[in-house]
Amino acid sequence: MHYSMQDYTGENVTVENLYAVLLGDKSKVKGGSGKVINSKPEDTIFIYYSDHGGPGVLGMPSMPYLYAMDFINVLKKKHAAGGYKEMVIYVEACESGSVFEGIMPKDLNVYVTTASNAQESSWGTYCPGMDPPPPPEYITCLGDLYSVAWMEDSETHNLKRETVEQQYQWVKKRTSNFNNYAIGSHVMEYGDTNITAEKLYVFQGFDPATVNFLPHNGRLEAKMGIINQRDAELYSMWELYKRSYYQPEKKREILEQIEETVKHRNHLDGSMELIGNFLYGPGKGSSVLQSVRAPGLPLVDDWACLKSMVRMFEAHCGSLTQYGMKHMRAFANICNSGISQTSVNLAFVAACSGYDVGRLHPLKAGFSA
Repeated sequence: MHYSMQDYTGENVTVENLYAVLLGDKSKVKGGSGKVINSKPEDTIFIYYSDHGGPGVLGMPSMPYLYAMDFINVLKKKHAAGGYKEMVIYVEACESGSVFEGIMPKDLNVYVTTASNAQESSWGTYCPGMDPPPPPEYITCLGDLYSVAWMEDSETHNLKRETVEQQYQWVKKRTSNFNNYAIGSHVMEYGDTNITAEKLYVFQGFDPATVNFLPHNGRLEAKMGIINQRDAELYSMWELYKRSYYQPEKKREILEQIEETVKHRNHLDGSMELIGNFLYGPGKGSSVLQSVRAPGLPLVDDWACLKSMVRMFEAHCGSLTQYGMKHMRAFANICNSGISQTSVNLAFVAACSGYDVGRLHPLKAGFSA
């Protein structure tokens, strides 16, 4: 694994730039270095994507989120343009399987693995207080089970010997925390599985220092300390609070931030419960909103409806934030049930009327869709 310059950082990491870079469209890039993937039909492409996620969406540092069908359409466009020979995509996010479930074609010469299935969280690791911990100057989780699994596997193996399939099987085992799914997740695969016979170096490159590494070199089967990815933010804030020994003003500000974060989480969860009751009746709302479709079916039938629901909710109830991304399934189920937008809008207003969203108003924080 080699260090490379960062072409897009901070506010320049957007969905629009991601798509423009992938499609090789310099005219659509805003900010950053302006570099794009100007690939040819004989080229291979490797994409590693890591952020927060939710049913049907992947997070971005700058709003809006990446929506599954939009991304699939970009892949189709890249394929139609003859922009690559084969592509491998690794995705780390909660519910990341839902981004491809039921909508990822098998004929695009694209192979995808995800850190979790369509309905479960992924897990952070290498956090303060865990064994092993990050260096003391890092008050955050430096990894997650899935990313740590594939990166450490690639670093300790000769990638001219190891296949994509072999890495998938190992990452699947380690990300499950060695079959302990209560504190691990199900790694999934989508798309063209014929690609798994390829050697890894075709996509990830080759480090000459690994030429003599054995096929199963360095695979330690030890369970790791983990935390639910959605709680990693609060975990880091609490660690920062505990370390602010002699800075009472900073400590007070961090505590206020923690309290605001918890308050908004409770607001989001409570609002969704009320909305379910308004739309489907007391006692039924929760089961309808949280229902999961059968494997092989997409999250939602109308992706435009999903985006519309999200914008409508945020306009009345405030930003979803990375925590609230888990409620995307509820919005999808509302769309799938065919309830009119007028009725849904009234439910959103009733559930969130009088709540002061403050800095989490989408006009400040940005709309997720």
